[in-house]
Amino acid sequence: MAAKARVPRGAPSKPAPRAERYDLFAICAPGLEELLEAEMRALGLAVGKRDVGGIAFAGGSSALFRANLWLRTATRIIARVGDFHARLFDELERHARRLEWTRFLAGGQPVRLRVWTSKSRLYHTGAVAQRIAAAMEKSTGVAPTVASGTGDDEEEGETPLVIVRLFRDQCTVSVDSSGALLHRRGYRLATAKAPLRETLAAALVLASGWDARSPLLDPLCGAGTIPIEGALLARRIPPGLSRRFAFMEWPGFHPPTWDSVVDEARAQILPFAPAPILGSDRDAGAVAAARANAQRAGVEADIELEEKVISRITPPAGETAGAIVTNPPYGVRVGDRDALRNLYAQLGNVARERFPGWTVTALSADPRLDSQIGGKLETLLQTKNGGIAVRAVRTVS
Repeated sequence: MAAKARVPRGAPSKPAPRAERYDLFAICAPGLEELLEAEMRALGLAVGKRDVGGIAFAGGSSALFRANLWLRTATRIIARVGDFHARLFDELERHARRLEWTRFLAGGQPVRLRVWTSKSRLYHTGAVAQRIAAAMEKSTGVAPTVASGTGDDEEEGETPLVIVRLFRDQCTVSVDSSGALLHRRGYRLATAKAPLRETLAAALVLASGWDARSPLLDPLCGAGTIPIEGALLARRIPPGLSRRFAFMEWPGFHPPTWDSVVDEARAQILPFAPAPILGSDRDAGAVAAARANAQRAGVEADIELEEKVISRITPPAGETAGAIVTNPPYGVRVGDRDALRNLYAQLGNVARERFPGWTVTALSADPRLDSQIGGKLETLLQTKNGGIAVRAVRTVS
């Protein structure tokens, strides 16, 4: 069930908010910006400047809600609190005191503060954090704690997060609207070895060019993330439908507007996937994990999961050509890579022999491995997975 903040029956309705307008930024893993922008435009969001690692946009509460609810490749959505020039600490604190903290933070509410600086006169992150915290305390009544991490890979709690970025003496202050990172859809409790983050799995499916109306197969499915993301996409299920968001704790949060956005999303959901979605793996434990995850995601009936080695995979009978999308082992160690050449070659051979006309998309960390797939390989995107540089490549069998 979605975390819908419904007003209890009999309780007075919260008055409609003033016409809020937010300057927003959708963060993604570097390399996924083009896919993210396409998603945003499809949602009708007012897309602005594209940057490395994200895209700016603007809008009211509805745009903020829809971005968090629908975007499959975004890591988090942040709202700009303010932007100003500061070369002195007194200047930094003076400007920070003027920001509208109470738009986003309730008085007395604990807050985490994360600071990043580069090429600025105020380079000491601890001292910057101290001045920002002092300014925030004047408005909210609580001095925030400084978050230990600086990136989006750390585990996030429910405490609101304020992000301060100083670059070339320009200070940008933002508040996280998402809470837990957006790849946390809520369905993946069971994992297999080297699990693929949900946002990257969605990016791989989107980049493959799969049209959601033809078959989809992952012959190395692990915990099932690629087939599950494919099923969510095919059935038009918003990835954020079953979770809460940080903006729900903002003072100006208006539950009826959120309910309207969720109801509109639910009305678009298809009752079943239009075409077969298949996942297989040689590891019985991985297949069991995939089934459990698919059940939690509400798409168990849409995915056929089997314990099967690559040499035994076959296309669904009577179907048109579709897409093989997979995340094979990378073999970080040299010996592992040598052993994996046969796996990649087998994937290519089986695709050519049994899946004519199908596209094959794989996430790879080594051109020497993905070249074993054969055919003319097209690079679709380049990013990182678990700190390892990877690229998605595609060929037609």
